[in-house]
Order: sequence, then structure tokens, then C-alpha cells
Amino acid sequence: MMNKIKVGVAGVGSLGRHHTRLYQDSKISDLVGIYDTNTEQSQKIADEFQTTVYTSLDALAEDVDCFSVAVPTHLHFQTVSGLLKMGKHILVEKPLTSTVSEAKELVKFAENHGRVLHVGHVERYNPVINYLQKKVNDPRFIESHRLAPYPPPRSGLLPRGTEESVVLDLMIHDIDIILNLVDSSVTAIDAVGVPILSDSEDIANVRINFKNGCVANLTASRVSHEYMRKIRIFQSDAYLSLDYQEKKGELVYKDKQSIKREDVPIEDHNALEKELEFFITTCRYVIDNGSVPDENISARHALDALEIGDRIVSQINEKKN
Repeated sequence: MMNKIKVGVAGVGSLGRHHTRLYQDSKISDLVGIYDTNTEQSQKIADEFQTTVYTSLDALAEDVDCFSVAVPTHLHFQTVSGLLKMGKHILVEKPLTSTVSEAKELVKFAENHGRVLHVGHVERYNPVINYLQKKVNDPRFIESHRLAPYPPPRSGLLPRGTEESVVLDLMIHDIDIILNLVDSSVTAIDAVGVPILSDSEDIANVRINFKNGCVANLTASRVSHEYMRKIRIFQSDAYLSLDYQEKKGELVYKDKQSIKREDVPIEDHNALEKELEFFITTCRYVIDNGSVPDENISARHALDALEIGDRIVSQINEKKN
């Protein structure tokens, strides 16, 4: 039996808890322990999933090969850069960092030193996206909606995700997906956004024009009464309407001289579990072979999405002045 990859989790709030649970259940990883500055939360999660609380990140790093990092975004650069320099492989929750310059530095370091740097754009592992990648070949117009209620309060902290604009909190998932589907450079951006309960935007809309002629219209909100995660894609021979949340959809396509409709066949699975499996499998490959596989470009894609997100936020801020 191949040795399991030793993994630790840094930050065990809402997202870090799920990482902890899935690593503990995994057949290919060995959850060594967790670390969080909130010692009470750390102990609670450790008791729930029968793991060890470490009193420092450095101490945990000495005992593991790789990390999930789920600390607040403004701590991503500090945390990830330190762990990369210690030789660790990293999965960090999105967005990669707070700024494009920090993200570029991390990506460059990881690529130059043979480290895995994976970014938690978990929608890429949603079975809906698996279907999309097989069916979308020439998108002409894309429309996405990602809506959620305002996150609950946290003791001593801002509500989760509100440290940054809704563009980098929620919309960045759809930016990443659409950049991947369209595979063309962005030529123009027209964005609007308003803060409602936060200091930064809580609702935003952007129209993105691509060099190949495709146009994407994205809306994100964290002040809605309901959850919604939907995307619609129009291309020359078909129209797809997909619901990430419900994991279902409809395909309308041209068949000779008629229009046909069919439900989208989606094989359901846990997207975060698939993401962690991919990360651990990649770490195993690098440890065994000494090089990062070419397909491990998650951080580079995350940087592309962050650059577009940053342009959107900058334009919103310019319109305020």
C-alpha cells in the first residue's frame, strides 16, 4: 500500500472545517493536524473529526507534505508564501490573494521551485462544469447569476467573504469558468456595483467582451433572499441552461431542420471532495517524480481570474469618484 500524503489544514472556519472532514475520510491522505489562531474553534473541530491541534503553523508544517489554507483572504499571501518557502505544496481557497502583484509573486515562486499551488475554484469540479466542457465549443453569449444571502456575523471578525468585494468573493468563480470556456482575450469590461451592508460592493454586474466576439454578462450578489447559481450559454448550434446548485439543466439544440430539447445527464458527486482528491494526487505525483505535471496550472488560471476581477473592481471604484 502506497504511503498516504501527510496533510494539514490552516484555518478551520466554515470552509476549513469541510477540508478537515474530507481529508479525514480520504483513503489517499493522512490528516496530521490543524492550526487556527482561534484555539477554541481549533479544539472544537479537532474533537469533531478526531485530529490534533497544533499550536503553531511552523510546527504543523514540519510534520506534513502539503496544506489546505483556508484563512481570510488578506492573510493568504503571508501564509502561503511562508509555507511554499518551507517546501510545502498548497491548496489555497479562492481568491488566490488580495492583490494581483501578490498573486504573481506566489505563482512565480511555485513554478520556479516545483511546488504545487492549487487554488480552490471548486466550481471547476462541479459535475455541471464537466458537462459544459464537453458540449461548449463556440460560445457567443454567456449569462451567469450567482446570488446568496448576506453571510452571518462572526465574533471579532467581519462576516465571511465581506473583507473584499462580491466580485472577488463570489463572481470570481464565474469569471474563472467563463475564461476557461471562452479561451480568448478580454477586450472590454463595463462594470457597476454598489455596497449595501459592507464597505465594498455587495452586488455587481459586468459585461465582458472577448476578442473572438463572445460576450458574457455576469451578476453576483450577497444580499439576496435566495441562493442561485446558474449559467446560460448560447452558441451557433445550441443553447444550454445549467443550474450549478441543483446540478441539473437543459440542452436545446438544432438537429437538421428541427429544434430538440433534452435534460442534461449529470453524474452527481461532491465537488470539494473531487478537488481535494486532485490536489492530493498531484502532490503524490510531484513527490514521486520530482516535477509538477504540465496540467497543474490551477494557480495560473486563478491569477487570470484575479486580474479580470481586479479590473472589474477598479472600474467600479472609478465610477464612484
